[in-house]
Amino acid sequence: MDLARYEVLDTPREAAFDRITRLATHLLRTPVAVINFIDRDRQWGKSAVGLEDTTAPRHDSFCAWSILQDTPLIIENTATDPRFRNNPMVTGAPHVHMYAGAPLITPAGHRIGTLCVTDSQPHPLSAADIQALQDLAALVVSELELRARNRHLGLELDAQARLNADLRRSLEHARVLEGIGQLLDLDLSPEEMTLAASALLGEALQADYTGLVIFQGETLQVQAAHHHPRVPAPVRETLAQLPGWSSSVTRTLRQATAPLYLDNYPAAQGAQAEAVAAGVQQVAWLPLGTRGETTSLLITLRLRDNPVPHWRGSDRALLDAAGRSVRAALDRRMLLEASRQEARRDALTGVLGRRAFEEDLAAWEERGQPFLLAMVDLDGLKAVNDREGHAQGDRVLRVFAGTLKAEVGEAGNVYRVGGDEFVLLLATSDEEFLLEAVDVAMVAAQQVAGLQGASVGTAQSGEARGEELTALADARMYEVKRRRQARRAEVSIPG
Repeated sequence: MDLARYEVLDTPREAAFDRITRLATHLLRTPVAVINFIDRDRQWGKSAVGLEDTTAPRHDSFCAWSILQDTPLIIENTATDPRFRNNPMVTGAPHVHMYAGAPLITPAGHRIGTLCVTDSQPHPLSAADIQALQDLAALVVSELELRARNRHLGLELDAQARLNADLRRSLEHARVLEGIGQLLDLDLSPEEMTLAASALLGEALQADYTGLVIFQGETLQVQAAHHHPRVPAPVRETLAQLPGWSSSVTRTLRQATAPLYLDNYPAAQGAQAEAVAAGVQQVAWLPLGTRGETTSLLITLRLRDNPVPHWRGSDRALLDAAGRSVRAALDRRMLLEASRQEARRDALTGVLGRRAFEEDLAAWEERGQPFLLAMVDLDGLKAVNDREGHAQGDRVLRVFAGTLKAEVGEAGNVYRVGGDEFVLLLATSDEEFLLEAVDVAMVAAQQVAGLQGASVGTAQSGEARGEELTALADARMYEVKRRRQARRAEVSIPG
């Protein structure tokens, strides 16, 4: 309804309407002028001259009769009108002898109240007086329309101001997310990447402290990424110890999958007295997921004197978006690492492949510590493939490679670099250890099919570098192979 649209009921007095009632008393020479609005159950006055309060039940309202017609309601003597002679405003105070009310008609044609004048004694009105009353009633409606438009414009301006503030904050948050995205492209460890991202978040959120919480087994540690300069050093030290307390809220969130925001940390179950004493007021925990044996959380704190009184919707949106970005980046990094490791492996045997050997050889040489490089070639695999089929030959390779890897253990790596060729990098110069491991692997492989043996050539890291070192071990391996073949040929010649 129109009256509700104006939102005028029960509002304070306003100068624009008071001017109209004062003008009405002046033009019509009456002691009382009132702007009344008619609600469902009552009459309520927005402005009055000559009366303090015009609120009355609707059934006692003169104005409730006025809004039943489009033209002014004029009652020269209320005591003789059967509708009003028993009205308390006629029989008591204020004594109304003459009443004249012009309906307030909105542009939509609804009558929502009146501009009325009264007198406690006879007061005849001329046609000019009645016209003036109607004109002033029309001014009331015009003022209502102007007031509604101004209020609507004010709301739009407020909304635009809030939108502009939100846009500025969104732009700032977008820059933070862009910065996080750029961090994720750098060659950083997951911990380094997360700490750098949390530092950016701490600035954008006006946080007092932001840290990375890491669970590894039953061990929990926190790494601070950001603290505001206003935070005293003793408080920073206290905050850094928060996650370590066995009954802290943080420890209960190890398996959490959704963020948790507390605006009143001191009232939370599990709140630590030391944290409350340090001034912690708001806390946000952002789960970053579990990868392998490591679970990580981002924790952000605001102290009691922080200018931001609570976690705003934009704060939560930024943290949620940042959490998704960091989690996705960590998952992507894990997948990439898994893919990289998979690409380093030989698909048939499960040991490392040629690509891994080339990468690792360079890395081992870069470390500068002595190592042994060995080339191993299986003798007789082609005969197995020709005699028993390639599937059987593949089983031989898998058994030999798996056993050799188990025998070498932590002492080095095993690589398959060709059909029946293997390379080993060993953090030892003990060739006997190597030959024993090869012998054990060969015995296991011969349980599958009849191999003739394995030819082994070695080179110490100090003899050459890179491809030259590999070529040296390869040449020695082929020399061993030639001698083995020559001995077998001698044995096969009849004496």
